[in-house]
Amino acid sequence: MARPLRILVTAFGPFPGVPLNPSQRAAIDLLRLRRPAVSDVEITLEILPTRWDELPRLDALLNRRRFDAVLLLGAAARRQQVCLETRAVNAVRDFPDAAGRHPPGRRIMPQGLDALASTAPALARVASLRRAGIMASASRDAGRYLCNAAYFHALVAAHGQAWGKDVAPPVLFVHLPGRSGVPRGTSRTGLARALSGLLVALVAQARRRNACGPGLRRSAREPRPDTAPA
Repeated sequence: MARPLRILVTAFGPFPGVPLNPSQRAAIDLLRLRRPAVSDVEITLEILPTRWDELPRLDALLNRRRFDAVLLLGAAARRQQVCLETRAVNAVRDFPDAAGRHPPGRRIMPQGLDALASTAPALARVASLRRAGIMASASRDAGRYLCNAAYFHALVAAHGQAWGKDVAPPVLFVHLPGRSGVPRGTSRTGLARALSGLLVALVAQARRRNACGPGLRRSAREPRPDTAPA
């Protein structure tokens, strides 16, 4: 019997200036909802400490479990709407983490590409959020902090799981706005339902990918790794 789909949902713990990270609360709200479309899916929730030295632990989890899709949630206090990140860049800003430590270098992976594109159709997901009444937009700038770094690590792992296919598993990062993480005009419940819709869409994409088997060809709409300078 084939194993169930494995989906990873991540959020972050506190970081300087944000003692209660809204992404953690949003992830918990999301997974409390019952959705028949994912009733047979094995979902893992990982709350990532906002620390540079925790990235290897994320790598170990991604490589050990070989997830079929990954949804990462983070907070962006200065933004006013939900932002779906279309890429992660191989660069960091020298800013301390929750333990007061600084990043070890200016690049996430010294030998890696300058940027990697999301392996999920972010623009289509933005449209679905807007139809649900959520203020949302696509973004090409996931920052230079741990949100971007975790995204880059997850995309590297996804491309390493291609198993001879041209299409990597879907990975998408969502930035939630403000101190609350809930965009104006939306309730926590409404946000949770919208994020649940994103999760269902990622599951559907993962099912299609797995059903095609080895040799799956990349469609014209699937993003390729972005090698533009960061």
